[in-house]
Amino acid sequence: MNGSRNPVDTDFDKLSRLKSLLRLSAPELALLAGALTPTNFTRHQVILREATRASGAHILLKGIARVTCQNGRSERITVALLAPGPIPAFPSLPLSRFDFRCEAFHDCRVGSLSWNDFDRITADNADSVLKKFHENDLQQCYRLLLRSSSFLNLGLHERIASTLLELSSDFGIKEARGALLPASFSHQDIADLVGASRPRVTEHLARLERDHLVMRQGRQLIVCEDMMANAIGVLPSRESRPPGIPAGKQHLFIASNRVSSGGIARSARRVGAVGL
Repeated sequence: MNGSRNPVDTDFDKLSRLKSLLRLSAPELALLAGALTPTNFTRHQVILREATRASGAHILLKGIARVTCQNGRSERITVALLAPGPIPAFPSLPLSRFDFRCEAFHDCRVGSLSWNDFDRITADNADSVLKKFHENDLQQCYRLLLRSSSFLNLGLHERIASTLLELSSDFGIKEARGALLPASFSHQDIADLVGASRPRVTEHLARLERDHLVMRQGRQLIVCEDMMANAIGVLPSRESRPPGIPAGKQHLFIASNRVSSGGIARSARRVGAVGL
């Protein structure tokens, strides 16, 4: 033991790891880190409310956040889980009864600054950085559409599989078998995301496990991403999107193949190229 300490993980370090800010130079990142007003939030604390979300640029520096709203029974449910990066600005609708909020799912650190300061610091890369922020908003809206909209005619099994791919893309630890998800994502969290009951989600997770698309490691899930994507015919992440498909657009196909016994069986049909 030489008594050396681990280096402190600064806000600059956290910003430098965000894909949405890769175009910024080190001096620009340093200015951005210095301009941020950082705030730490504990689990369940409200980070932003619907009326204040568009007041400036808000960046999740550390932890996992979630977007919640009130459903038709006035219950607060999770509609999105957020990894470090820009916090999306969902539109505030007139006379909205949904009361969207961004809350801390785990302990979080969030940095905020005005859009004027953000524009001043990122002036040399304004178009590319704002495009990344916009892509992040579109991605969250697209995912919400996939998980909740009846227009796409997706069954619960496909919505759960797509949600597992989404969580794997944002939070999974890549390994030889697939993507290891943190144990913190419960069956109820997944149920909230897909708009179903916890027992139904547990039933479908067991089916995915029988089909060898999901494996268990204690309380954690390992998602076999390639097999899952092939089974439901969905592009699971921005990194795997083929060239030529614009941000905010993906093609979703329902697979014609049957995935082992009890697997997903559908007539091959194109559900659509969805642009938000």
